[in-house]
Amino acid sequence: MHGKTVMVTGGTAGIGRETARGLALLGARVIIVGRNPDRAKDAAAALTAETGAEVTSLTADLARLDGLRGLASRFADEHDRLDVLVNNAGGMSPERRLTGDGVEFTFAVNVLAPYALTRLLLPRLRAADAARVVNLTGGLPDGTIDPANLQAEKRFLGWTFAHYNQAKTALMAMSHRFAARLEQEEITVNVAYPGHAYTPGNRATPVRAFPYLFRPVAPLIRLVGPLLLSDRAKSARSSLYLASSPEVQGRTGLYVDARARPATWPDGALDPRAQDAVWDLCERLTALTA
Repeated sequence: MHGKTVMVTGGTAGIGRETARGLALLGARVIIVGRNPDRAKDAAAALTAETGAEVTSLTADLARLDGLRGLASRFADEHDRLDVLVNNAGGMSPERRLTGDGVEFTFAVNVLAPYALTRLLLPRLRAADAARVVNLTGGLPDGTIDPANLQAEKRFLGWTFAHYNQAKTALMAMSHRFAARLEQEEITVNVAYPGHAYTPGNRATPVRAFPYLFRPVAPLIRLVGPLLLSDRAKSARSSLYLASSPEVQGRTGLYVDARARPATWPDGALDPRAQDAVWDLCERLTALTA
């Protein structure tokens, strides 16, 4: 990774920070993206001191299209190429709410942001030698995708249904389609499943964000999380593998599990009708089609 330029969104804490740390230790120039300027600068400085590598920061609100455009523009002003883009940032809202762009928040940060940022940074990815895009899924992305409910228009939570899980499956559908679209270029698009880690995002998730059936056990996560899920290095394995391993050089459309092993794509993510719906919605909401 020496000489490679890497961007990690959501890199100020949790799995994103551990991913940034791992890539810096491999010799990459790492740009972490966070929402809070002070936290982003502090995280970059700490990673630089810890790894001895060049780690810098950019700030942006990834839930807003103007934030994504501004991020891509600032990166392009400072760098002539991007070797690896790790779309790590995500989020879960306890109820349906809209961003300032009028997009449902969970869909905006988990699906639309990786789509838009990858589109906006394509010129810099194309300028690299064999660039890689790594998208992180999460939750339980093994259900179907309802094309009529992509922004939780019909329901947000149910007894077992969670819009967050559907959004992460939609991210996979978008990623699979993106990999096919870029197959003739030297840009790979792959998906990593990090498993479960006790992160600041997990700690901040209220019980009401869980499907009704799982709410009674949600408090147990806060009890056992610090004991059983505190090793974030394990949760960064899959994204580090896809971002840096020579084994996947030039290979696109891969999905790997938390141990960085090849995994089976969920049927919902491979459904052509679902892929069409997710892709078309991303194009329409962002007006990014080229």
